[in-house]
Amino acid sequence: MNFHDIIDFLKKNIKANLRTYSCAIGGILLFIVIAMILSGDKDTSDNIEVKEAKEVKEPEYLYGICIDNYDVKVDTIRKNQFLSNIMLKEDVDYNTITHIEKKHRKVFDIRKIRPGQKHTFLISRDSVPTPEFWIYEIDKVNYAVFSLTDSLTAWIGQKEVTTKTEIAEGVINSSLWVAMQEAGCDPYLTLKLSDIYAWTVDFFGIQPGDTFKVVYEHKYINDEPIGIGNILASYLKNSGEGHYAYYFEQNGKGEYFDENGANLRKAFLKAPLNYRRISSHFSNARRHPVTKVVRPHHGVDYAAPTGTPVVTIADGTVIEKGWDKKGGGNYLKIKHNSTYTTTYMHLNGFAKGIQKGSKVKQGDLIGYVGSTGMSTGPHLDFRLNKNGKYINPLTFESPSANPVSSENKVAFEEKINEFKGIL
Repeated sequence: MNFHDIIDFLKKNIKANLRTYSCAIGGILLFIVIAMILSGDKDTSDNIEVKEAKEVKEPEYLYGICIDNYDVKVDTIRKNQFLSNIMLKEDVDYNTITHIEKKHRKVFDIRKIRPGQKHTFLISRDSVPTPEFWIYEIDKVNYAVFSLTDSLTAWIGQKEVTTKTEIAEGVINSSLWVAMQEAGCDPYLTLKLSDIYAWTVDFFGIQPGDTFKVVYEHKYINDEPIGIGNILASYLKNSGEGHYAYYFEQNGKGEYFDENGANLRKAFLKAPLNYRRISSHFSNARRHPVTKVVRPHHGVDYAAPTGTPVVTIADGTVIEKGWDKKGGGNYLKIKHNSTYTTTYMHLNGFAKGIQKGSKVKQGDLIGYVGSTGMSTGPHLDFRLNKNGKYINPLTFESPSANPVSSENKVAFEEKINEFKGIL
């Protein structure tokens, strides 16, 4: 039976029984399909033209700008190089240069460009190549974009930063610093770890064979490391004693706690005495009230009556007690940990029992306000030193000593459980 015979057969059946018309229609379609399969007609696929699909190129972006139609010219700011030098070299007109210098200071002050920083021109591929964008990299993440066309707009952009969790560990043979350097750690990671344990570990007492392990965030841009994020958890074994530290946020602030939820930092008192006023602030250039010579004053003078009690702002050890020949009079120096020391000067006298080597607790009486040494009146000259450098006690942010709160205990336990198998 060929295709035409099938059609004749269907016509006769339709005429014979009109009530089955709808079924016949379905039958026609079915038989047509069957007939096409069974027929020996030439395969219609011979008439289909197959064309090879062309690959569509994805647009390429740099600093958030599609650069498919630009040539990219990258350079570095050189010493004694100014914006005008950079722009004129690329035939940018004076009006555009002036606009960038004066009109976009709220976006980025062009006077802050620094030697060694990367900058880029995007140059159009027209018959006459024209620089249309100039980009200056402010730092590893942020950059300023300046349009050099009619709009002359400017904006600040940020590169996409990827954060990875990484682990570093090692054995300490001489110092934590050397051990972490040998483990390939970023120096900033070492400083952060030292700061975490500043209150609980005396790094001058590190012993050969002590160990460390730290889980931390490492930040990347295009697989290039750009910096260290938070230390998430760490373990430091010192003289056979293990010290854990876990990063946990509560009340909008992230701090470090041990496995029991105790804060690893102890708070400083706001001031070492009850004072009437501040008679002299921290300064790098103060005219001395006695000598009249301008020199740094790396402390805060608290004016108070003679005999006012002076207390230590944190736990520590008295490392110096005596007379300061440079004008400080009776003074005490207290070491609080491997990072911080405090100095108390112009004292009228010392508290009973205070000697070099004495252990003191936060709030302990250590002396009395006086006017000894080069002084024009009773006051306490108080100084705070961090890692060998004086810092301003008034702007110093004292770390909180609050433990993990009871309402956050469950969340804290869940957090440290993530790291127990690692540490």
